[in-house]
Amino acid sequence: MKITVLDGHAANPGDISWEAIRSLGDFTIYERSPEDKVVERIGDSDIVLLNKIKITREIISQCPNLKYIGVLATGYNVVDTEACHEKGITVTNIPAYSTDAVAQHVFAFMLAFSNRVAEHSASVHAGDWIKNPDFCYWLSPLTELSGKTLGIFGFGNIGQKVAKIAHAMGMNVLVHVHSEKSFTGGEKSVTTEELFRQSDFISLHAPLTSETSEIVNEKTLALMKPEAILINTARGGLVDEKAVRKALDNKKIAGYAADVILHEPMNADSPLYKAPSCLLTPHIAWAPKETRERLLGIAAENIKAFLNGKARNVV
Repeated sequence: MKITVLDGHAANPGDISWEAIRSLGDFTIYERSPEDKVVERIGDSDIVLLNKIKITREIISQCPNLKYIGVLATGYNVVDTEACHEKGITVTNIPAYSTDAVAQHVFAFMLAFSNRVAEHSASVHAGDWIKNPDFCYWLSPLTELSGKTLGIFGFGNIGQKVAKIAHAMGMNVLVHVHSEKSFTGGEKSVTTEELFRQSDFISLHAPLTSETSEIVNEKTLALMKPEAILINTARGGLVDEKAVRKALDNKKIAGYAADVILHEPMNADSPLYKAPSCLLTPHIAWAPKETRERLLGIAAENIKAFLNGKARNVV
């Protein structure tokens, strides 16, 4: 069984092992694959693994030996699943592997705004504390999370984990969900408008669909408190980035934090580039070593299940 990884660097730049997958067949890995090399590199592979490489209907038509595509992520929109189903190609993803890591990243953002640790540490190392006449000082207002209201838009695995952490920190939790869910932690279900209007922090955790595309826009941003913070670790397309930049420039909201943007990697003309009160990380919420080890372990088990005729995590 010939197994090819088309863009292995993001999931594993060399700090973890491919052995669980390597042991399953004739294994070839490419760190990255330009678009014009994808068909050539798939070649006569039976199994292809990828992260962000787009597998189109045209590519599928040129790879007659392809039997299985394993997406090394939860989202699988890079693969034309309809064309795969027509050709009998199994497509799998990696669900729920990064729940803890992404929820942790949400609070890294939240605490960055509330405690301003990086700014104060930089100030101390610049000599400001040495020169200060008092035993303490602060560069900007500091905020307690306890008693604040966190609005969660979308309430899947990650949203639920974020709620659990928020409750532990004494926060009130509002949730907007597309369908009915049972809440066990004291969350309150609200409309989209109520969520944006009442929350001190808003964290996005919905999939990108026609209904959720640019759910953050001029209208919903106008509902937010001027001291509110918006956090996006879900999908860049949930946000109208131009509207967010305008809101930040005009101080209509206090801050925006995102691990995802509309075009990745970032373009120099991105509205968010060098925006004020804006924290951006390069899509790393999923990337702790433990999380990536879990991802490759699940990927290996997905392949084993497929080879045994009992495919799992099929999309």
